[in-house]
This record gives sequence, structure tokens and C-alpha cells, in this order.
Amino acid sequence: MWGARMSHTEFPVPGNEDQRMKVLADYHILDSLPEQAYDDFAKLASAICGTPIALVTLVDDDRQWFKANVGLDVSETPRSQAFCAHAIMDPGSVMTVEDATTDQRFAANPLVTGDPGIRFYAGAPLVAPTGEALGTICVIDREPRSLSETQREALEILSREIIVQLELRRSIATLEQAVLDQEKYVELLQEYQRDIEKVRVHLESQSVTDVLTGVKNRRSFDLTIEEDFTRARARRTTLSLLMIDVDHFKSFNDDFGHPAGDEVLRSVAQLLQSEMRESDSLFRYGGEEFAVVLPETTCKGAFVLAERFRRTVQRAPWPKRAITISIGVAAIDADTGSPRDLLQSADQALYSAKQIGRNRVTMAPSGT
Repeated sequence: MWGARMSHTEFPVPGNEDQRMKVLADYHILDSLPEQAYDDFAKLASAICGTPIALVTLVDDDRQWFKANVGLDVSETPRSQAFCAHAIMDPGSVMTVEDATTDQRFAANPLVTGDPGIRFYAGAPLVAPTGEALGTICVIDREPRSLSETQREALEILSREIIVQLELRRSIATLEQAVLDQEKYVELLQEYQRDIEKVRVHLESQSVTDVLTGVKNRRSFDLTIEEDFTRARARRTTLSLLMIDVDHFKSFNDDFGHPAGDEVLRSVAQLLQSEMRESDSLFRYGGEEFAVVLPETTCKGAFVLAERFRRTVQRAPWPKRAITISIGVAAIDADTGSPRDLLQSADQALYSAKQIGRNRVTMAPSGT
């Protein structure tokens, strides 16, 4: 059989062993799966030299490992028994042992005295571009023999081509890793961008959303009324505005406390939203006041919608006491020069609704 492992002192070690091992590790080839290219190199060596055994070996710390082999059923042997451990000591030449039984270095070697019964060995070192011998392309026979000069040169050529293949393999692996790294980077970048977008949307939402009621806030109202007013003027369409006030809200807060008042504001907002059209926009204007912007809606159309709002709130099952709202309605006309004018008209109409008894809808003068 193949015998036991022996200590490092029982095989020769190159003077650049640490560097050699580092270079070998950098190829990431040890214990890799079989590859057709290396199998072909071993088959070529066997055919050219006429030997039953041919190997592509790599000499590791305490073993020699076979990247490819012809004629053997093992994947490695101890370095202490490896002929190749001697071959890598002279990177510049092919090591030939014509009859191992007469060579004092190998005569007692278990690979000679036992299976596979090595008699002839020839190995061409695999020399990295930086000069380190990593292993060999070697041929083995069970009978003493020699190589012709042509066969020796062929082994040297194969050894150089194996190094070219190793370099190519490493380059491909580097490129593949670079592609994976790039894909990972792109994925991370996309994830980062998605996170940024989520934060942006959240911050934007927070900046235009009323925290208590969840509807749009005063800042959003100022932006929306400006945009809708400009659009309505440019298209010569109508635009209406409702200003809504929760009646007697201060006294409700005084009687039942601010948490109960907050719940009223949330409920009013939900009731108004339930009656709104898709094109309408609801805002908490401030305190107990809400605003509803109604694009392409006449003052009379806005009045009808406002009445629906008022009835919906009045008929809701309020747990503590009845809640009602007052609404002022205004629409742009020839005298409405700015969003501020429209807001003032709606405010005046709301004031009138409160003055004449609350729980009602009042249109601004000139409403059509």
C-alpha cells in the first residue's frame, strides 16, 4: 500500500519554501474538482512517453496532491514518499530516475518496494512565473527505462503549458470574482438607493402629513392650493375651497380632556375622507380647522358636497356628546387674484356660518 506520512525532516525542502507555499495557495487549485485540461495534459504525457502512469502533481506542505492522473486510483501521497518532492528542488531541469531500486534516495521508498512498484520516474517541474516550483508533470513506469531527448523536451513543454493553464484559470477566477463583486456592489447600491428612497418618502410624508389625524397638513395645503390655483387659471377651469371648523371644540376639550378631543379630530377627518371624491384633497389646517380643495368644482357643487360632509358628521354616533361642523364655501371668480384671496373668501364664509348658529354651510358672496 501507500504507507504512512513521515516528518518534514525526511524530504528535501526548497530554500524558498514559504514563498513557494504562498504562491501555490494563491492559485486556489489544491483539492479542486477534476478539470478536462489537466486530465488531457496527463494523457498526453503518458502517450508521448509510453508510460502506464502520468500525473500532474502539486507539492503541498506534507503531501503531494494529484490534479490529474493516469493509471493510479489515489489522489495524493505523503510528501515524504514523493519523487516530486525531489524534482522541485531543481526547477530548471527534468529529474529522471531510470531504476529506483538502484537509487539510494528511493530504493527503500514504499512506492518502490510496494504498490505501485515504481521503477522509472521522470518529472518536469511546474515553475510559476515568479520562479517557484509548485509540482510536476511526471511519468512513471514499473520497468526500468529512459526518456529520449524528444520525450524530455515534450515534458518540459507540457510543464510550461500547465503553468499557462494555471495562470489562465486564476485569471478567469479573478474575473468571475470581479463580476460577482460588481454584481454584489450593484445590488448593495440598489438596496442603499431603495433605503434612501424609503427615508425620503418617509421624511417627505412626515413633512406634509398631520401626525394626529393622518391627513395632509398646513404645509401641504399651502403647496396644493398654489398649484391648483395656478392650474385652474391656466386652464380656465373652476376651483373651490371648503374651510371647516369643529363646533364648540374648545368647550369639548375643557369638559372631556385633550385625548378625547384628539379622538374627535381623528374621527372627523375619517368621516370627511369617507365622503370625498378621488380628486379632492383634505387638510388639517390648524387646531380644529380642516380645509378641502375641490378642483374643477363650482361653488354650488362645493356647497352640495359640504352639506354632505355636515350631515355625515352630525349623524355619526358620538359617544360623549353630539359633534357638528360649520363650513365656509368659496370658489375662484374674476375678482379672485390669488390663492390668498380664495382662502380669505372661504374664511369669511366660515365666520358667517359660525355667527349665524353653527352646524351649517355658508357660501361666500358671488359664489356660482
